[in-house]
Amino acid sequence: MADFDFTQRFIFDNTDVRGELASLEESYAHVLAKHAYPEPVAALLGELMAAAALLVNTLKFDGLLVLQARSSGAVPLLMVECSSDRELRAIARYEEEQIHSGATLQELMPEGVLALTVDPREGQRYQGLVALDGATLAECFSNYFVNSAQLPTRFWLYADGQRARGMLLQQLPADRLPDAEEREASWQHVIALAATLSAEELLGLDNETILHRLYHEEEVRLFPSSDLKFQCSCTRERSEQALISLGLADLQLLLAEKAGTIEIDCQFCNQRYLFNEADIAQMFAAQDAADASSTVH
Repeated sequence: MADFDFTQRFIFDNTDVRGELASLEESYAHVLAKHAYPEPVAALLGELMAAAALLVNTLKFDGLLVLQARSSGAVPLLMVECSSDRELRAIARYEEEQIHSGATLQELMPEGVLALTVDPREGQRYQGLVALDGATLAECFSNYFVNSAQLPTRFWLYADGQRARGMLLQQLPADRLPDAEEREASWQHVIALAATLSAEELLGLDNETILHRLYHEEEVRLFPSSDLKFQCSCTRERSEQALISLGLADLQLLLAEKAGTIEIDCQFCNQRYLFNEADIAQMFAAQDAADASSTVH
């Protein structure tokens, strides 16, 4: 897994810019194996996964990062979750008859909105929104950082159904270059060189080669990589809690409608959880016992 799914940070020694590279193969393959996505949808979902991998380090939090793109078009939903433990899962919704090979982001997701949600284990939930009005997801993410008045940040995202790759460049607070004009010139120089990177190069080359091709005249330090992996957070216990929230009376009606077995399917990993009448009775008995214990104490 470490060889195929990782992010790797780099920094420029003579200017106030940092970067990150993401590479996903195993986790991307896991996601695509669960659903037969058309090629343009698989590519968009891979790009969104790469973006999540890049952002999870940049945002520095303990909890869950959720990227959700919604639209009125052929792809009404793209969703990626990445935890601070660097566990990824992803899903897409699409209308297959409306999708053709080579379809663009705007053709697939017109009137789209991208939501970036940080859900920390402790503290307040945060959500930022940006219109999906760019030509690519990478452009939309770059626009998000402009609109949210955060540090200037640029993204490059590509996926081909086999590998998802991303690169991020971010201007840091003034340190090495205190002069504003010199800082801006340096930033523009760094991103102009990055803009020459082709999809084929990012998807096909290792990180050391990419950085050498782009910045062989700069002093760049590449740090050790950090692993990521596919992991779905669904459990039978979470499914039980979802059922309990419906109430016993409604579940009994549902059991009657479903011939004695309630099925809960995880949309992310296709895991199926089955509950019969005895399971439901045991769940509510355990819930009642827990409630009674908390009341006594």
